[in-house]
Amino acid sequence: MGWKGPRVRVVVIGAGIGGLVAALRLAHAGLDVTVLERASRPGGKMRSVSVDGLPVEAGPTVFTMRWVFDEIFSECGACLDDRVALAPAAILARHAWGPDGHLDLFADPNASRDAIGTFAGAREAEGYDRFRARAAAVYRTLEEPFIRGQRPSPVGLTRRAGLTGLGDLWRIQPFTTLWSALGEYFSDPRLRQLFGRYATYCGASPFRAPATLMLVAHVESQGVWHVAGGLSALARAVSDLAVANGAHLRTEAPVARIVTDRTGVVGVDLADGERIPADAVICNADAAALADGLFGAPVTKAAERVPPAERSLSAVTLCMNARAEGFPLLRHTVFFSGDYAAEFDALASGRLPADPTVYVCAHDRGDGAPEDPGSERLLCLVNAPAGGAVTPSEIAQCKTDLHRRLGACGLTLSETPATVTTGPAEFGALFPGTGGALYGRASHGWMASFRRPGARTAIPGLYLAGGSVHPGPGVPMAAQSGRLAADSLLADRATARASTRRSAGAATSGGTSTP
Repeated sequence: MGWKGPRVRVVVIGAGIGGLVAALRLAHAGLDVTVLERASRPGGKMRSVSVDGLPVEAGPTVFTMRWVFDEIFSECGACLDDRVALAPAAILARHAWGPDGHLDLFADPNASRDAIGTFAGAREAEGYDRFRARAAAVYRTLEEPFIRGQRPSPVGLTRRAGLTGLGDLWRIQPFTTLWSALGEYFSDPRLRQLFGRYATYCGASPFRAPATLMLVAHVESQGVWHVAGGLSALARAVSDLAVANGAHLRTEAPVARIVTDRTGVVGVDLADGERIPADAVICNADAAALADGLFGAPVTKAAERVPPAERSLSAVTLCMNARAEGFPLLRHTVFFSGDYAAEFDALASGRLPADPTVYVCAHDRGDGAPEDPGSERLLCLVNAPAGGAVTPSEIAQCKTDLHRRLGACGLTLSETPATVTTGPAEFGALFPGTGGALYGRASHGWMASFRRPGARTAIPGLYLAGGSVHPGPGVPMAAQSGRLAADSLLADRATARASTRRSAGAATSGGTSTP
């Protein structure tokens, strides 16, 4: 339904996926939307870099929860499959610990169960069945009230569940760490590593994150899709659809401050001094940038500061064009460290681990390896601590350690000199206010998810979107945040208009009327 009444001017700061989705929904509703992006292209963390003249994905690479985008596109009169080429993955990921074989997880859960049984024994396969059932139950408990809903409080979530749902809330084990909970299902430490890694999807440690994050296993079991052109192509598709619906996209347009008066938001100032009037602003930057004053002192109260110790993980990434030999890579392959506890102890201490777990995305592969791919586009990633304490010499040592871990599993990469390396300092420069943290506040402890800000702020007309706000990090969740921000803005404007209509022309005892 289109907007009726005076055309509302909305500025969206940041063309990450949350901002793009918000812009799309508001433009489709008939509002006057301008998106301001400091980079040269839309997408935010969904970005690519050029290596030897070829685009290599430098951000997220795993696409799940496609229902979020199916709904977003459908609600705006479009079809996701018409805009982006998607192919379901038969093999979700390949996992290796050394030279003696590997373990694949499949889209078919029965195939995964059989593979786990062959790899680790019948008892672990039975544990996988129980784990999968519990992960599905956790997801079902949280989808409606948490993932789809506006930011709840612990009390609000409990009230919404009601007496009949209290048992379900208790069984999601919010007070148990993911690592501890995995011990109820798996005795093989390799499997605890495999499923504990899901905590890193939101930049957390499996030794400190709540057991609720086992829901990621259910999300992946519902489908992983390969996106032609990578997830940066998905961001471009959302951006193009927003523009087709009337949104205005301005790149290389950094915002210096959000302008307010006693009534709330009235516009934004660009770094070059231009002022853009606005009736509402959706800030798709990291919420910490607001709290740290990067958009001006008047809006610092819109979000809480995130102390460095409470930030999520960062990363060291290598985007390369390389020949891969000695190990059968798939699109998604994980090479696990020899000591997971030591790896996360190092990260918690602000150090890069000497033996890191390495994720490799082979962009041009699918469920099988081509006979002779030659040089191919690869993204290699290891977890890193946020903040500026990691030095260039430590980054160089990290690259050596990365290749050592790959070599221990039989993989040799012969890369060209054009490899693009990005570490915490570079991520901090790309995304101001983050300190290099890629996922906002770390999901450590049962209260962490409730400490993320919601779409609405204490400043009238200012809304938040992105992976640092509710419902959390990751491409589909950040997209959902943009949805929630747009819905909040539309609902608030509708309420304000209805209130104005009710008060217009109301008679007073003096025979006059009040507007």
